[in-house]
Amino acid sequence: MKLYLVPTPIGNLEDITLRALRVLKECDLILAEDTRETKKLLAHFSIDKPVSSFHINNEHKVLRSTMERIRLNQSTVLVSDAGTPAISDPGYLLVRECIREGIAVECLPGPTAFVPAIVVSGLPCESFVYEGFLPHKKGRETRFKKIAVSEHTTVLYESPHRLIKTLEQLVQFCGPERPVSVSREISKKFEETVRGTAQEVLAHFTTNEPRGEFVVVVGSAE
Repeated sequence: MKLYLVPTPIGNLEDITLRALRVLKECDLILAEDTRETKKLLAHFSIDKPVSSFHINNEHKVLRSTMERIRLNQSTVLVSDAGTPAISDPGYLLVRECIREGIAVECLPGPTAFVPAIVVSGLPCESFVYEGFLPHKKGRETRFKKIAVSEHTTVLYESPHRLIKTLEQLVQFCGPERPVSVSREISKKFEETVRGTAQEVLAHFTTNEPRGEFVVVVGSAE
């Protein structure tokens, strides 16, 4: 028996790999963050497989029953709505439990939003820190202070309604001249990357309403 972690497109459906399609077609069960979204993807590629829910809100509750289902199948696939499972998405607990029980785990390479964002940022990417989504309240200021003195490029995920606040705090804690690159809607029709100082990027999105999903790349402290 084996658990496969299969990355799914973050925008353009052409980004799915031939290997991912083969594994989805050959598996016995698919665990999905949102079964509705996954069924749309499967229908597009004419794949008919049983799909069960496994999302961030039920991950702890259904872990035991999910493990029982994995044991009953030769191959089980875990997918998130978009990108690689367990990267700011559910999956870590399931992977850990499979490893504990000696069940093979294999992660296919594929779409992940922060990789293209850091590559097109023009900022050093030989060494970087991935922070994912910052906490909304508790510990948020501490994380910004950490970013302010970091010797590495930092990568963040952000939603449109919190982007302005995040850029304002980058100006506050890292200084208005800190280099920043913000990519939105990666691999989608309206993909865009805005580069400049923290103050310049803030000014851009203050004038242009943030829409879509964002990856923020912050240069290191000098």
